[in-house]
Amino acid sequence: MKKLSIGIIDLVAKAPTQTMWMRVMGPNFVSIMPQVVAMWCEEHGHDVTLVTYTGRENLLKDLPPEVDLVFISSFTEAALLSYALSNLFRSRGAVTALGGPHARCYPQDAQKYFDYVLGFTDKALIHDMLRDCAPHRPIGLNPSAKHHPVELPGVGKRWKFIEQTLRKAPLIKIVPLLSSLGCPYTCDFCIDSSVPFQPLDEEVMKEDLRFLLSKLKRPRVAWHDPNFGVRFDRCMNAIEEAVPPGRIDFIAESTLSLLSESRVKRLKRNGFKALLPGIESWFEMGKKSNTGTMTGMEKVRRVSHHVNMILRHIPYVQTNHIFGLDGDEGSAPFGLTKRFLDLSPGAFPAYSMLSAFGQAAPLNLEFQRENRVLPFPFHFLSNIQMNIKPRNYTWVEFYDHLIDVTKYSYSPRLIVKRFRANGETIPRWLNVIRGFSSERFGRVKYFSEVRRRLIGDRQFRGFFEQETTEIPQFYVDRIRTDLGHFWPWLPEGAIRHDPNAYLNSQAKACA
Repeated sequence: MKKLSIGIIDLVAKAPTQTMWMRVMGPNFVSIMPQVVAMWCEEHGHDVTLVTYTGRENLLKDLPPEVDLVFISSFTEAALLSYALSNLFRSRGAVTALGGPHARCYPQDAQKYFDYVLGFTDKALIHDMLRDCAPHRPIGLNPSAKHHPVELPGVGKRWKFIEQTLRKAPLIKIVPLLSSLGCPYTCDFCIDSSVPFQPLDEEVMKEDLRFLLSKLKRPRVAWHDPNFGVRFDRCMNAIEEAVPPGRIDFIAESTLSLLSESRVKRLKRNGFKALLPGIESWFEMGKKSNTGTMTGMEKVRRVSHHVNMILRHIPYVQTNHIFGLDGDEGSAPFGLTKRFLDLSPGAFPAYSMLSAFGQAAPLNLEFQRENRVLPFPFHFLSNIQMNIKPRNYTWVEFYDHLIDVTKYSYSPRLIVKRFRANGETIPRWLNVIRGFSSERFGRVKYFSEVRRRLIGDRQFRGFFEQETTEIPQFYVDRIRTDLGHFWPWLPEGAIRHDPNAYLNSQAKACA
């Protein structure tokens, strides 16, 4: 096999950014798989340069001037930047490959702009791709393993890639780890809903933790599992065997149903400083929130009691909520969220809008059959832009409620109450920075602009009401500004995509 010069780009940001939140935390949002792929490529004898883009780097300066192959890992929000980068590197003779969530969600679209669009990726798939390493145009290949890798290179092997990212973090430095892949829950809106739960080797976990203790005075670790602690005793036994009490600070996403008080106390003893449980809805998903058939205010009180218990032991709790679900109606979902924040002032609320990310989840087929998915440019498909026409709201009504609950949640009064309710310095100030920087000023400004245009811009409103598929100039201008000098490299037609590609691909497969 020819020795290759390989560039790997992990797109944490979709465009240049100077927000305080991204300055402080951006380098800590790296993905694990770009590091893993870099390691696998090096094992085959290739020269590898990994660049993590947090919105402050010069991508063209940081990569070698001549590369044979460029891997890009991207969320859908950064897809247009990835398309522009692929076009640029292809013009220089490189072969390009896309991995990450966007590759799994929108493979049909991405294949128009990459030579390889990777699904599940394991070592054998990377080996085959490196051996081929050829242009595939006009439509790229879409190879995929049958499932997630059964094992991943440990922290020791990936350390040089981890260390270069840690150097970018000015204050808080967090190392990502995994104890499992997939998810045991079947929330039909989630990308992991149909991915079988797969625990990873606890011996590797222990080796990773011991290695970090040898390299960092007091490491901070974020578990990237969709739900940490599904096999709670197994995970905690491994941590307790490898880590002396108080030597590592941990962050994990979990579900309330897994977080009994005895378990929360055990997490506290073992250095857990932040937990991110999913609440999602006040009317559905009682299994995850451990509330059974409770709904409405009854569920709010039960969840609040549970969250406050966690806050007595864990200094930072982020509660995850989804707005726009088909079961939502009227002001109740938003008003109940306000009451929850009144009852649990220490919790930091993170809001997402119901969105259909291509073929990420089975439920998306239903939305596409109902012709409710709007062709929003990928650049805006994140947790702050709903691309599904609401079932029980007009768009203006929905944004009225959304603006109201967002202003309330990140008002100076609640930010101060949150500051006082949190007991440790770092969680306190992270809440303040995030509340003002990305949430109050970022989200409220964006939501208010969308609402204003829904009322005053006929073409804008027509796009939301599915009277036209023409992308509003407002979005085109924002993309051009954000991409900056990469805008000329964006392939023609890339800001448009088929929102029903998943449904159409299923129909072709059955034909």
